[in-house]
Amino acid sequence: MAVLDAQTFRNYVGGEWVDAASGETFESTSPATGERLGTFPRSAADDVERAVAAAKAAWEEWRLVPAPKRGEILYRFANLLAEQKDELAELMSREMGKVLPEAGGDVQEAIDMSLYMAGEGRRLFGHTTPSELRDKFMMSVRMPVGVVGAITPWNFPIAIPSWKIAPALVCGNTVVLKPAEETPLMAERFVELFEEAGLPPGVLNVVHGFGEDAGDALVRHPDVPIITFTGHRETGIHVTKAAADALKHVHLELGGKNAIIVMDDADLELAVEGIVWSAFGTSGQRCTAASRVIVHERVYDALQRKLVAAAESMRLGVGWDESTDLGPVISGAALDRIHSYTQVGRDEGARLLTGGEIASDGELEKGFYYRPTVFGDVEPQMRIAQEEIFGPTTALIPVRDFDEAVRAANGIKYGLSSAIFTRDVDRAFRAMRDLQTGITYVNAGTTGAEVHLPFGGTKDTGNGHREAGQAALDVFTEWKSIYVDYSGRLQRAQIDNVERPAP
Repeated sequence: MAVLDAQTFRNYVGGEWVDAASGETFESTSPATGERLGTFPRSAADDVERAVAAAKAAWEEWRLVPAPKRGEILYRFANLLAEQKDELAELMSREMGKVLPEAGGDVQEAIDMSLYMAGEGRRLFGHTTPSELRDKFMMSVRMPVGVVGAITPWNFPIAIPSWKIAPALVCGNTVVLKPAEETPLMAERFVELFEEAGLPPGVLNVVHGFGEDAGDALVRHPDVPIITFTGHRETGIHVTKAAADALKHVHLELGGKNAIIVMDDADLELAVEGIVWSAFGTSGQRCTAASRVIVHERVYDALQRKLVAAAESMRLGVGWDESTDLGPVISGAALDRIHSYTQVGRDEGARLLTGGEIASDGELEKGFYYRPTVFGDVEPQMRIAQEEIFGPTTALIPVRDFDEAVRAANGIKYGLSSAIFTRDVDRAFRAMRDLQTGITYVNAGTTGAEVHLPFGGTKDTGNGHREAGQAALDVFTEWKSIYVDYSGRLQRAQIDNVERPAP
């Protein structure tokens, strides 16, 4: 990958590129090498005010654009993403740290989501239903709400913005995006491609900055009726409280502490492959990462040996090197947090089987690298089995039978993703029924969602809403019920509905 020339970037407001009102800036650097990638505006309430005003003004026209035409812009956007997929993947690898195949998958999710939601421009189905009265027609339709405040994380810097923005736009809303401060360059490219696709000025605006400044101002702004946020549980609680006084629609996608169950009849080679992908892919920095592996005691030793060997064979390095299996974590603060959990695990009495080290030899010294870590003999109530680590660490929990495995899997405050490896169809269907998560996989890992099914979780993973699929439309629309009476007289529903069937 060619070395990037660091540039100075701006916010995108009302179709124009503008500096922060304060003139303050921050820098984006590569977690792999420390290289400076660009300088960005550190926005605050004044900048959010300008962006929301632009979005509010644009909404008056955008909501009247026929939904199929709104979808056509999403089709063009998807095509641009596809044309520049390799370039975007390389840029993501540089700014966020993912290995190239994963970065390409991130971009592909955005392509898929944009194509799917573009198709909704010719659907956006409501319902018709018979009236109880003569000469009366009834239907329900989806209506846009207004300005959407989208606050997105750094771990999927193209995919997650598309999950929020594509459905918001096709439904007729306008958007102010506050991207993660760790990956502003990816957000910049995202918005540039929407501009190139022909999105009218003001329909999508981006305000760079930090959560305590730009993010908080966006959540509290009175002209932003919808907030969609992906991030930490604690921040999600703050968002909910800040939005409560205005009765905003709040969509939250928060943490996960996901488990893979491996039963005694499982294909162990397949299970290990699924665990490695789910636990160590993106260096464990996924809300769907498998940070717990619940293993039947009959296959515990065999699976442990295979998993440790697989983890120790992984090569750390810069994500754009094709020989790299595991890239850096996002920052020094993340590195310290991940490493602190290794000590927590030791203190709790878990056995460190491999990893547990900051990798700083040779070229790795320039970045934030952590060796893939596996703990054994973990008890379900240990902190490393309860708290989200968000790094390449997983915990092996031995169990005696299926029922104990399900209890262990469910015994946490999160409920995003779960998986089971088994050849027993009865166990598989019981797991599908009994695992308390929004997503369950059978004979696959805990990650790899497709855009046409709802994505989200139960318990402390969110607040009941979903991203992707038809469910995403419910976040960004209001239902309107419409009654058309063509009888030529006043009919008063239940009062005039005097004909009753015989008991």
